[in-house]
Amino acid sequence: MKKRKKWILLGAVLILLLGFGLIQFYAYIMKDQWNERDIAKDVAKTRAGLTEVTKAQKSVWDENAVYWVLTGKNEAGTALMVWVRFTVDGKFAEGDDAVFAEELSKGTSEAQIRGIIKADLPDITIERLLPGVYNGEYAWQLFYNQSGRYYYQFYRFSDGSRMGEGYSLPKS
Repeated sequence: MKKRKKWILLGAVLILLLGFGLIQFYAYIMKDQWNERDIAKDVAKTRAGLTEVTKAQKSVWDENAVYWVLTGKNEAGTALMVWVRFTVDGKFAEGDDAVFAEELSKGTSEAQIRGIIKADLPDITIERLLPGVYNGEYAWQLFYNQSGRYYYQFYRFSDGSRMGEGYSLPKS
């Protein structure tokens, strides 16, 4: 009986060590992403007046369109969306066009764009919808599935209109 308790105790300790190791590994892997997000929040607070962040999403379309997009409120309680541009190596892209803030009332909210998408593409499954930048314009990036095939489509943030014909991904 003593041997059995010893093995149970040893097994429990090994499981705890394995769990701790996995948590540390996850933290190590995500550290750069979390640091980037924190930099984006600081920049949005100082340059765009964002005081409360409710959502932070990273959007990457190409090497010139790497953005963290933050949704939140300013001191007056106005809902804002702030695009903070980064370089491909994860550094804040300095410059006059590195930060863009817009009141949600002057653009298209996520709920509004979902309604537009439902009317535009009624028979799809939305896989991911996030704000980003496409061809230099602030946009909503839609990744969706239609009849077993995947597509990207962009919609302007300013008015919700469709941008181009979109992109279909090859079937695998």
